[in-house]
Amino acid sequence: MTNLVERYVAAWNETDPAARAKAVAGVWTEDATYTDPLADVAGHAGIAAVIEGAQGMFPGLVFTPGELYDAHHGIARFTWHLGPEGGEPVATGFDVVELAEDGRISKVLGFLDKVPAA
Repeated sequence: MTNLVERYVAAWNETDPAARAKAVAGVWTEDATYTDPLADVAGHAGIAAVIEGAQGMFPGLVFTPGELYDAHHGIARFTWHLGPEGGEPVATGFDVVELAEDGRISKVLGFLDKVPAA
């Protein structure tokens, strides 16, 4: 599970479009869905676009794994942070994921616990 979260976070931090597409394909199934308060997309291209959009909204910030990792019956949840490298997070949240037979993510339901002030 920890390896999956590390690869998931790495995909969110990948700024090169070709490398990001490869990372997304390695973490999510082809028909995966991603839903959070700001997005509702399906497929690799949709997920990669959401990641690119988040990077555009928060330039220079990086995602890091949070403290919580838990999994059972093909479902997992974990927390994440977004902030300057080595600094205090400006955003935090948790994601609940469904895992496919091959270990990749087939569905993400994301929640935002802390967001920057507008």
